[in-house]
Amino acid sequence: MSDHRPSRLVRPETLTALGIIFLALAFLVPTTGLRPISALLPAAMLAGLILLSAILLIRDQRRASAGSKTAPLTQAPRRVIGAFALIAGYAVATDLAGFYPATAIAIPLVAWLFGYRSPAGLALATTIVVGSAWAIFDLGMSQDFPAGRLWQ
Repeated sequence: MSDHRPSRLVRPETLTALGIIFLALAFLVPTTGLRPISALLPAAMLAGLILLSAILLIRDQRRASAGSKTAPLTQAPRRVIGAFALIAGYAVATDLAGFYPATAIAIPLVAWLFGYRSPAGLALATTIVVGSAWAIFDLGMSQDFPAGRLWQ
């Protein structure tokens, strides 16, 4: 009897890594049209995402070559769908309300939905992230974040 093993390319981690690499490369192309100072952060983050995804791909393919079984894609599909919905909602909110208000709402909302319930901790984390982004990019680098369509 022959041992039928599925293709190594359809493993969930491999598909995820390939998808992230493809999308990050697609998003990296438009950064070439930006001013160097404006392109620095998105290009660095996308390059880091590509590197981490390549590491995930190599690790998963080594496991596949060793014959290890793959874990199910997800144990909680509603949670994964919810996480993607939050990301999409954040992108829409950033476009409509602007970066700072959307981020100030998204950070505590996501943390609360994933189980972190300390009001002081949520306020501190939100203040640190939004304040740091403002201090580094707006104050330090004179880069404006999207103000939102509602305020224009």
